[in-house]
Amino acid sequence: MKITQIKSHILQYDLPEELGYSQQYYARRTAHLVEVTTDEGITGWGECFGPGNVAIANKTIVEKVIQPLVVGENPLDRDVLWHKVYNLLRDHGQKGMPLQSLSGVDIALWDIAGKVAGLSISQLIGGRHRTKVPVYGYGMMLRREDASSLVCRFKHEAAAIKEMGFAATKMKLGLGPKDDAKLAQAVREGVGPNFRFMADANHCYTTADAFYVGRALEELDCYWFEEPIAPEDYDGYRELRAGLKVNISGGEAEFNRWGWRGLLEARALDIAQPEVCALGGISEYLRVLALCHAHFVPVVNHVWGSAVAVAANLQLLAAMPPLPGGLFPSEPMLEFDTTHNSFRDELLKEPLGIQQQVKQNGGYASVPSGPGLGIEPDPDFIRHYEIDG
Repeated sequence: MKITQIKSHILQYDLPEELGYSQQYYARRTAHLVEVTTDEGITGWGECFGPGNVAIANKTIVEKVIQPLVVGENPLDRDVLWHKVYNLLRDHGQKGMPLQSLSGVDIALWDIAGKVAGLSISQLIGGRHRTKVPVYGYGMMLRREDASSLVCRFKHEAAAIKEMGFAATKMKLGLGPKDDAKLAQAVREGVGPNFRFMADANHCYTTADAFYVGRALEELDCYWFEEPIAPEDYDGYRELRAGLKVNISGGEAEFNRWGWRGLLEARALDIAQPEVCALGGISEYLRVLALCHAHFVPVVNHVWGSAVAVAANLQLLAAMPPLPGGLFPSEPMLEFDTTHNSFRDELLKEPLGIQQQVKQNGGYASVPSGPGLGIEPDPDFIRHYEIDG
């Protein structure tokens, strides 16, 4: 079997309403799918992290840089191909967009391997520790509204997410320390005293401001404080982790095993959040997971994107060993964006239906059982939303 083509599909549409987080507002939803075809008619699907113009730039890397390196090769040699591409691109970027692009290709190669073997990716990895995973719903995005209006909105939206049946919820931060503390208070009021909630800053604070917000989150019994400061600031993360009771989480902006080695050796995180569509794909994710568990740091994957990304993460969460183990181990959760996302809800011939599953199954979603990712994108849907890049 040989790889005959690698094609990027950039999908985009205008959102019903503008959304925001601490770094920007955005009005369009983007997804970057990767399709790897073979001479035996088996096709694999992957996804690259990165919206908007980042996705368009990554399309060029996928098709003009990575494709010539692997066309004609055996797609089952995925680890060989990973290292071939990484080694040849090492002089041009060990992090960021080259790794995002390689991630989509690698995920597609795992999808092909599963289809060839007739096994799901979780079975290829070594089996399923669980057949369903708890799901947390994130929402409470920023809007161009004053703080008092957002406080009211966050309270009602948090209550609505809880009512949907999710196992936990997550809010965005980014207005500034004092207003963010008010937003967090509103979320706690919305979900009540015994429901787990988390807060995501998308690295918008200085360490001093992060301490202010972190102490407010402690008082509200927030479960984790995500990306409080710049991802490069390992010392700041270590200080926050030592000085706050709330769990410090992060890692979505870290890449490959070497980047994660430094982050973990710094003892910077209570909870690791690797992004499989960015850090180097499933091949590299498994090495990062092993590093995290070697440092006794639990993993809750970062998930953003289409149904391809969701399916990949369901497979990985199924195969994740419990840490540290026991009769009642802490279960990893699937991150689920509750805002409008047609690329997650309508992309597949047979939709995953995560929200329906959550409502019916007490906050849980099942892991697809078919070969590879266990999903099949709808080509007509892709053609409808694909843009020229």
